Amino acid sequence: MDAKEFLGISRRAESVWTFEVSERLVTPRKFLFGGCGLAAGIVALEEASGRPTIWASAQYLSYAMFETEVTVTTELAAIGNNVTQARASAVSGGREILTVNAALGTGQLSAPSPLTMPNVPGPDECPPLERPFDIVGSIFQYLESRVALRNTEVGIDGTRFAWPPAIWSKIPGHMDPSAATLAIFGDYVSGGVSQLVGQPMMGRSLDNTIRVATLEPTEWVLCEINMHALAGGFAHGTGFLWSESGTLLATASQSIAAKLWEEWSPESS
Repeated sequence: MDAKEFLGISRRAESVWTFEVSERLVTPRKFLFGGCGLAAGIVALEEASGRPTIWASAQYLSYAMFETEVTVTTELAAIGNNVTQARASAVSGGREILTVNAALGTGQLSAPSPLTMPNVPGPDECPPLERPFDIVGSIFQYLESRVALRNTEVGIDGTRFAWPPAIWSKIPGHMDPSAATLAIFGDYVSGGVSQLVGQPMMGRSLDNTIRVATLEPTEWVLCEINMHALAGGFAHGTGFLWSESGTLLATASQSIAAKLWEEWSPESS
């Protein structure tokens, strides 16, 4: 299964794609998982341009609810010898839910990354990720995630929950990473808000950016999460995405509207 099949997205016209917000694409609150929205834009833009993603960034405007149809329309704004600058808009229920801007292309110059993967156990040695909510009927039922690193046992307010700073993840049956797949894993950064407060948080992504480094075959992807700040109800963080062999696959970054889990609803954001 590749990302296109996982998303269920198909081309309807030269610049139009559609998909249904199925159970495996939604959050536990039954709306489209942000990383899947960015991934759908990436799939459409790569097909439209015939080029691989260099970077892609989604701005989230509204929600696509469970069992609704999303239409993705692409525009190739500038086509160069090596790079295509493009955008995609996703509409559901008559309103735009997200916009994706991207650069796609290839070049010749390469150099080793100066970054190194954290020294963590392999995924087979790591325990499953426990979540503060029921995953049945959501995307998390279809992803396998394991805790590679743990936070301190007790958070700053005395509670015993904090999002792990490094998580192994995979889509069972999906072996080769793509920019779209990495966009889904990169959305784990939003859960990192709980690192800063030590209790379950709901992070609504305002934006979501993926910057692709090297795509190589790997069953599991390590998402190393670094939260930078939480102020005025908004958090900022990044994620480094690594292969099992220690190759940097991509980086992800987000700004997040943060609330305590029990206080959050789509209407409150």
